[in-house]
Amino acid sequence: MAIPTPVNRSLNEIPVYQPGRPTEEVARELGMPVSNIIKLASNENPLGPSPKAMQAMRDVIANLHLYPDGSAFHLKQALAKKLGVQTANLILGNGSNEIIEFIGHAYIGPGTDVVVSQYCFAVYPLVTKLFGGNLITVPAKDYGHDLPAMLKAVTPNTRVVFVANPNNPTGTLASKDDLRRFVDAVPPHVLLALDEAYIEFLEDPANFISDIRDGWRQNVVIMRTFSKIFGLAGLRLGYGIAHSDLIAAFEKIRQPFNTNAIAQAGALAALADEEHIRKTRENNSAGLCFFEKACADLKLPVIPSAANFILVKVGDGQGVFNALQREGVITRPMGGYQLPEWIRISIGTLAENERCLAALKRVLAQ
Repeated sequence: MAIPTPVNRSLNEIPVYQPGRPTEEVARELGMPVSNIIKLASNENPLGPSPKAMQAMRDVIANLHLYPDGSAFHLKQALAKKLGVQTANLILGNGSNEIIEFIGHAYIGPGTDVVVSQYCFAVYPLVTKLFGGNLITVPAKDYGHDLPAMLKAVTPNTRVVFVANPNNPTGTLASKDDLRRFVDAVPPHVLLALDEAYIEFLEDPANFISDIRDGWRQNVVIMRTFSKIFGLAGLRLGYGIAHSDLIAAFEKIRQPFNTNAIAQAGALAALADEEHIRKTRENNSAGLCFFEKACADLKLPVIPSAANFILVKVGDGQGVFNALQREGVITRPMGGYQLPEWIRISIGTLAENERCLAALKRVLAQ
């Protein structure tokens, strides 16, 4: 017996998102102990969660029979203080992916255009198609956003433009001046979604939060996450920063208890652990330098990265990915991003980076 025909016909055109493979899955497949496998595939923090976050999460376990605070009062207060905004400018999501879905519910539908860059984060096209929108993909420039071309692609039917800076999966960074000109030029009928999942890895990032706080940018939503530099990817917690009226609209879409009590407690403690953030930045900077030098020695092209990963051109991306997996090293093939000759390597600890490089050398020599 067939299932009832879905009302949403767009499902026929939407592929299933494929994340980086879990270590347990690869271990089962290869018959290896999980401890023999390292994962450098999903841009996770190799140092793990903040010790302060770990303790804060343990402290709430005894109360898990109670629903979490649906408004996340304490976490929002801490975020607002750190960012210099009001709590009315903030919304929390089950990962920043849920913020993208809020945008889809509120702004994307049949007859609306959504502008993205080539090599954009895969979830933008998926959400656009899910809600029946028309995806307009602008060719990349040097693997990054061609902001002037994206601006020209905006039409009267455009409702959303997605810009990730730094960009995933390429790690490219738009300059502050170029991004400022772009933000200033986006028409008011268009919602500009600035995805800043990797913003904390930058020493001097572009800052549009004050524009939102002062009411100058009512058509901008900034998306951030606790999954990357804070090392809390397993908790699934992200947040959006926007004009209070925009946040109020998103709150009508948000599920009542979309962020759990453990996630709220862990994020609150992680937010205040500046030492853990500093160590993560230092490890990431050293890791990027390590791979850039190693790949230069191996004559392997890389895309200079401003994030916590690096793209390496290895020829047969899928083949090298498969071979590295057999070595117990999980990376990310980029064929799904129209980059079949590349793999993406997340920055790990020094030991993980060295092991990945040694495995890569063996694979390439075969």
